[in-house]
Amino acid sequence: FIASRFLLYSFSNGVFLKKKVILQNTMTSNDELSLQHAPNKELENYSSESTQKIFLSQGAEAKIYKEGNIVYKERIPKTYRQEELDKRLRTSRTKRELKVINKTRALGIPVPRAEIGNNSFTIKMDFIDGERLRDTLLQEPNETKKYLVRVGEWIATMHDEGIIHGDLTTSNILITPENNLFLIDFGLSFFSEKKEDKAVDIHLFKQAIESTHYLHTKEFYSFFLQGYSQSKNSKEVLERLEEVERRGRNKE
Repeated sequence: FIASRFLLYSFSNGVFLKKKVILQNTMTSNDELSLQHAPNKELENYSSESTQKIFLSQGAEAKIYKEGNIVYKERIPKTYRQEELDKRLRTSRTKRELKVINKTRALGIPVPRAEIGNNSFTIKMDFIDGERLRDTLLQEPNETKKYLVRVGEWIATMHDEGIIHGDLTTSNILITPENNLFLIDFGLSFFSEKKEDKAVDIHLFKQAIESTHYLHTKEFYSFFLQGYSQSKNSKEVLERLEEVERRGRNKE
């Protein structure tokens, strides 16, 4: 969820990874089916636990803490930038990230329920139990098809609406004990209709599969493409992807 992944892989997208405890959306499977019609209710600290603020982690762009059942991501100031410029940049990037999250959620894709926090460069979101899809695929590679086809369908829908995720990996997808998937980590997301940007989005995902799931790269990627084929521009985007990959090979 943050603009750059934390070094300690203990936190991602408002997600605190401690064994199988993760911070994320609290939607049930029924919520997932009705996302497009769900009201954007204000997030509340509904936990019966203490609401003491708990620091979770900090990366290059943001610090993360939890209060009750709400997670806060606050972009930290950069001292090497002029103060007013720094505030404008943090505010604009926070607004963009939140706008992408909410538009993606409106499309029916399960993502964090989120809103602006107590200042213009803070986002707050819900808490959920789960684990990274990456870990599930490493442990149970035979259960991957339904998950990766669904992820491909999500990205097809997002690309058709001009949304680029920017950091698509199996570590940025959560799976709950009920086998519900959630897409996270929108810190690098943006809006674009360019086929080049969509192709690069897929290229990054393919590279992540090759790196993390190298024993099943061809199979896993084919499942993703099966879902992505639903995009109205899938053919053109995949043709551009071939160009992107050729350029990469020529630089090696």
